[in-house]
Amino acid sequence: MTEPRSPAAEYLRFLAWATVVAALAALLGWVPTRRLAGEGALPSMLAGCALALLASAAGGIPVARSRRSATPAAKLQAMLASMGLRFAVLLALGALAGSSGWFDGSPLLIWIAIGYLALLAVDTWYAIRGF
Repeated sequence: MTEPRSPAAEYLRFLAWATVVAALAALLGWVPTRRLAGEGALPSMLAGCALALLASAAGGIPVARSRRSATPAAKLQAMLASMGLRFAVLLALGALAGSSGWFDGSPLLIWIAIGYLALLAVDTWYAIRGF
């Protein structure tokens, strides 16, 4: 049998997968975004994917910290904290990016939502692996 990985190694693996999924979402959306919203929407698309990635990385921290705990209640509490932290970080970063004036509002909001949903699968996989 193989040895279980350390919590830090699992978190780094999670970050790698999250980065791949965010990059894949941006690559798949490049042409449709450019055709539907124009060249000016591409920075908004990239920013939305990056914000979702940052929120996902922040949301993974409580799960990584709970890997050392043996109690299922602590792991469940970490999963709930992870969901709340991920949403709060995304909401705060999205509000800052939206109010900065650097990005088109509609494409930014659409890509924040697409990135959030795409990375939700990776976050769920990472959280469930802890049980």
